[in-house]
Amino acid sequence: MNGWLAPLRAAWEGLQERLIFLPPFPDQLDTLALFSLLLVVGLLVGEWLRTRWGWPRVLGYVLAGTFFGPAMLGWIDFAALAQMRPLADAAHGLLLMEIGRRLDIRWLFRNWVLMRGTLSDIVFSFLAIFVFSYAVAGLTPAWAAATAAVTMASAPAVVLLVIEEANGQGQVSERIILHTALGSAAAFIVFAVVLGVVHAQYSADWLNALVHPLWVALGAALIAWLMSWLALVLARRLPKGSLAQVFVLVAAALLAVGVARMLSVPIFLTLFLTGAVLAYRDADKTLSYTNLPEGHWLLAIILFVVVGASLPWQDFTWLTGLQALGLLVVRAGAKLLAPALAGGSLPMEKRLLVGVGIQPLSATAIFMAFELASLYPEIGRSALTLAFFAAALMEIVGPLLCRFAITRAGEAAGEGNEGRNVL
Repeated sequence: MNGWLAPLRAAWEGLQERLIFLPPFPDQLDTLALFSLLLVVGLLVGEWLRTRWGWPRVLGYVLAGTFFGPAMLGWIDFAALAQMRPLADAAHGLLLMEIGRRLDIRWLFRNWVLMRGTLSDIVFSFLAIFVFSYAVAGLTPAWAAATAAVTMASAPAVVLLVIEEANGQGQVSERIILHTALGSAAAFIVFAVVLGVVHAQYSADWLNALVHPLWVALGAALIAWLMSWLALVLARRLPKGSLAQVFVLVAAALLAVGVARMLSVPIFLTLFLTGAVLAYRDADKTLSYTNLPEGHWLLAIILFVVVGASLPWQDFTWLTGLQALGLLVVRAGAKLLAPALAGGSLPMEKRLLVGVGIQPLSATAIFMAFELASLYPEIGRSALTLAFFAAALMEIVGPLLCRFAITRAGEAAGEGNEGRNVL
């Protein structure tokens, strides 16, 4: 390509002698322009997969990011990914806040069947993944616990977007969302504890093991409380469901993202808690019916293109691939077993479909893994390879499984029960 550009470069440099305002000849496309092109490609791939095969759009976004990222074509390198990370953080945070707002704690405490099923999912998934990571993959107890914390919960952003795209309405769809929300809350608690466990193993100062989990948990809770208070104070002065309220909701979320980044508090935890606190404190339903506009699909494109480009496929080996597949098998068994044993009025087939629908593993797991790996970069990245590849595999399979569950339950708008265009 440089040979093709040589005449153009020479002509450009000749013009620079007379036109002093001209910049140096651009050797590569601007990062923002390249990222914009990548988003368009992701959008087109997602729409094509949905139109041609009936697959979730999210899958197309991930595939586009993977194909053009550092692991394959390299159009987006690691430096460009670092520049795009704030956009991905904001997109992920807004989607997690929406999941947090679906978490009705008061209702859950009155529904012990659902609570029992969710707690079983949390316990079974963590134990199954921990035992596999420690006994089969050979990780140390600390990193086995870290792997379990990262991969035990379902992917909130994937579940929310797939159900919204399918317009899923019914008991299976609602339970998938609630299981995902509660599982994410549990995973974030375990994540904070695991921070201390990892520090206890590697840090020379025991204070890190004690203070860092508290900093993360209390910092995220404080930011969430302040941002939810600010959003509700402002929103009560505006018409319900208005565009102004949407703006307040988004502005509060972005402010939470900025403060969390300044204080080195995990954004995924902060925004999830912001949504949960908003739902709990909004007794007069000020923001209950105010949702992100349809444009939030743009957030999904940004998030999953960046996540796809961040997947470490260049480090893939057959051993780690087989281990990741084994982890996903034991995780799938735990997630199918938990709702099946929960009982209740929901038929067994639909309880199993809930277990299928909560299989996705995606952006939240990858961001959690990056957060843990950054503590001790010389050890953490390799120790969490299993978690990275498990998430990478489920980036592709997870949205299809969630869509299959909703369609099979007959809850996808305009779709039959057979799910013939899903898998």
